[in-house]
Amino acid sequence: MDEFYAETDLLLADQASMDLSTKYRSGANGTTEGRSSTVSTDDELLDIGDGRMEALGNWADLEEMEPKYSSSSNLMDTLEDLPSGIGQYEDFHTIDWLRDIARDRMRHRHITKKRQEGCWEKVLSAHDAWSGWVCVLLVGVAAGLCAGIIDIGATWMSDLKEGICKEAFWLNKEQCCWSANDTTYDDEGCSQWNTWSEILGAQTGKKAAAGGYIVKYILYVLWAVVFAMLASMFVHSFAPYACGSGIPEIKTILSGFIIRGYLGKWTLLTKSVGMMLAVSAGLSLGKEGPFVHVAACCGNIFSYLFPKYGSNEAKKREILSAAAAAGVSVAFGAPIGGVLFSLEEVSYYFPLKTLWRSFFCALAAAFVLRSINPFGNDHLVMFYVEYNEPWYLQELIPFIFLGALGGLYGSFFNKMNIAWCRYRKNSKLGQYPIVEVLGVTLVTAILSYPNKYTRMNTSELIRQLFSRCGAEDKTMLW
Repeated sequence: MDEFYAETDLLLADQASMDLSTKYRSGANGTTEGRSSTVSTDDELLDIGDGRMEALGNWADLEEMEPKYSSSSNLMDTLEDLPSGIGQYEDFHTIDWLRDIARDRMRHRHITKKRQEGCWEKVLSAHDAWSGWVCVLLVGVAAGLCAGIIDIGATWMSDLKEGICKEAFWLNKEQCCWSANDTTYDDEGCSQWNTWSEILGAQTGKKAAAGGYIVKYILYVLWAVVFAMLASMFVHSFAPYACGSGIPEIKTILSGFIIRGYLGKWTLLTKSVGMMLAVSAGLSLGKEGPFVHVAACCGNIFSYLFPKYGSNEAKKREILSAAAAAGVSVAFGAPIGGVLFSLEEVSYYFPLKTLWRSFFCALAAAFVLRSINPFGNDHLVMFYVEYNEPWYLQELIPFIFLGALGGLYGSFFNKMNIAWCRYRKNSKLGQYPIVEVLGVTLVTAILSYPNKYTRMNTSELIRQLFSRCGAEDKTMLW
C-alpha cells in the first residue's frame, strides 16, 4: 500500500507541477508566485490535470481549506471540512480512485499531525489505525451468523415439506430422530417424526397407503410452490436487487462502479430470507453465490460505522474485498480459498494489507459458523470426506470419463441457458417473473417427489453420496 501511495505521489506531483507551471506562466496580475508558495506538494495531488478541477474547486478554495483543515478537532470535522462534492457519487457512476486515495492521504496527514497534541488525539489515531481490523472482524462475525441461520432455516423448511417433529417442531428430521436416539431416517423407523399424511389422519394402515402417498405428494408440491411464491414476492416487492447470484454485480462494484441499494440492509434481509425459501422449494440452485452477496452487504453496512471507510468509496472496497472472502469461506468452509477467490476473481484493488485483513475476516466467519454447528457434525460443510485409502492407476479411466462428461454437460447447459435467457427477454414470459418461478417450481416438485433421491435437497443428496460406504455404515442409499 505504501509503495502504491509513493508511486501515486510521484505521478500526481509530476503532473501537477507541469500543469501548475503551464498555468502560472500564462496567468495574469502577478499572483502566480504567491500561490505556488502557499500550496504544498501533497495538496497538489488533488489537481491531477485532467479536468478534476471542477470537482475539487479552484486553488483559492484549496488555500482557504488548508488552515481550516488543520484546525479540525476530530475525525468527523476532518470529513466535513473537505471540499463539497468529494466522495459523493451519483448512482451508476464510476468512482475516482486517485481522488479518493488523495483524499484519504489528507485525512491521514491530519490525524498524524494532531496526534502529538493530546491524549484524545492519540486515541483517535489509534482508533483510525485499528478501525480496519475491527471492521473486518465485525463483518466476519456477521457473515458467519447469517450463514448459520440460513443453513439451519433452509434445512428445517426443506424437511417441512414432508412432515414435522411432533415433540419439537423447530427440529428438522435428522435432529428429531437424534433426539429419539434413532439412527435411521426412514419415515417408518423414526417414531418422533410425523409425515403430513399421519398428521391429517390419511394413513391409518397398509390399506390406506395409496391415500397417504397422495396426501404426502400433494403437500410436498404445495409447500414447494408456497416457498417459491414467497421468495419471488419478497424480492419483487421489497428488494429487486436481491435476485440472482450477486457475484457479477459484486465484481462490478469492486471495480469502482456505484450501485446504490445493492448492498443495503433491505437487500441483506430479503436475500437471506429468499435464499432459505428458494432452497427449501427444491429448485436447482445453491447458497454459495448468494453467500458472497450476503457477506458483501454486511461489509457495506459495517463500513459506515467507521468514517475512514464509510465516507471513502475507494477505502470501502477494501472492506468489500474482505467480505467477499468471508462469503466464500462460509459457503465452502475454506478461508484460504475465499481469500484466493477475492484476490483472483472479484477484486481490482487488493493491496497487501487487504490480503491479511481478508484472511482474518474469512477465519472469523469460519470460526463463527463452526461454533454455530448448523449441520451437527462439527464441520463447516455438510459433506466432509475422510478418505485415507490409496487409489489405483486403473481408476484414472473413470475419472477421465467423468471429467470429460462434466465438461460436455457444462457446455451444453451454458448454451441452453443462454438460449433460454434470450427467449425470456424477447417473449412475454419475462414480463411475469413470479408466474415463471411458480411454473418452474411446480414442474420441478411434481417430477422430483416420486424419486426419493431427487426429493431431498441437493446438499443432503451430496452429503449422502460422500458418506462412508463400509459394511457397518448405514445410509439411505442402500
